[in-house]
Amino acid sequence: MRNNNKKPIVVGVGELLWDMLPTGKKAGGAPINFVYHASRLGAEGYAISAVGDDELGREILQELNNNSIQYLIEKVPYPTGTVQVSLQDGIPDYIINERVAWDHLSPTSNAIDLAEQADAICFGTLGQRSAQSRDTIQAILSFASEDAYRCFDINLRQHYYTKELIEESLYLANVLKINDEELAVLKDLFHLQGTEREVAKWFIEHYNLRMLVLTAGAAYSTIYTSDEESTLPTPQVQVADTVGAGDAFSGALIISLLKGASLREAHEFAVRTAAYVCTKEGAWPAYEEIKF
Repeated sequence: MRNNNKKPIVVGVGELLWDMLPTGKKAGGAPINFVYHASRLGAEGYAISAVGDDELGREILQELNNNSIQYLIEKVPYPTGTVQVSLQDGIPDYIINERVAWDHLSPTSNAIDLAEQADAICFGTLGQRSAQSRDTIQAILSFASEDAYRCFDINLRQHYYTKELIEESLYLANVLKINDEELAVLKDLFHLQGTEREVAKWFIEHYNLRMLVLTAGAAYSTIYTSDEESTLPTPQVQVADTVGAGDAFSGALIISLLKGASLREAHEFAVRTAAYVCTKEGAWPAYEEIKF
C-alpha cells in the first residue's frame, strides 16, 4: 500500500444526490455510497461531485461532514440531485431527475491529485450521462494509479448508458461490478453467448480486468478473477430495502482486499455487510450494530 501507516484512500466520483424514499429523504449516489461503506470500515473516504447552491446541497454536505467523508464538491448553478424512489417489497424503482448539479462536474487539479493518491476509486455509467461529467470522470480516472482498484460499478439506469460508454469505462477500469440483470443486458449489447462464467471470463480477458464482481440479488454472488472464483449464497434477512446494498458489497470487498484479506475472506465480509444494509432503510445506515 502506497500511503504507509495511513488508512487506505478510497474515492467515489460521480452522482451525489438525495434518494427521496417513501419514508423521507436519504443521502445517496452509488459512487458516494461506496465511499460511505468503505470509510465506515476503515478507509479515508473522499467524494468528488457537485451540488447546487440550495438547501438540499447544504444539507447533503452536512451529511458528508456528519459521516466523516471528505470531499471535493463544486457548487454549480443547477439544483442538487434528487431521485424519486418507490419500493415494491423492498425493491427500489427510480425516477432520476435530469439537469442537476452532478451533471456538471469539472476536472479540478485537486481532483486529479486525489485520483493519483487513491488506493481505490469508484465510478459508474449514471454519473457519465452528460457529456461534461463524462469527460470529467474519464479525465480523473486516467490519472489513477495502475495499482489502484479502479472499480466500474456499471449501475445501468433507464436510458443513461450506451455500449460506447460502457466500453470507454471498461478500458479505464480494472474491476467490473455488475448484477445478474445487467449482465444479461451486456450479453445482448456485446452479442455474447455462453454461461455466466464464460461471459465473465470474456470480459476479464478482453478488458484486462483484475476481477468481475457479480451479484444476483437474494440468490448468490460470484467473484471471478483470471485464476480464482468464489461463489457464496446471499443470506436470508428481513429486508427493509435494498437501496445501496450493492454499493455496500463493493465497499466492503475493496476495503478488505486493501487490508490484505484473501479473495474468499473479502467476499464473505462483503456478503455480510450487504445483508446488514438490506435490513436498514436507505444507503447509509448507522454501523454501530454491525458485528463481524
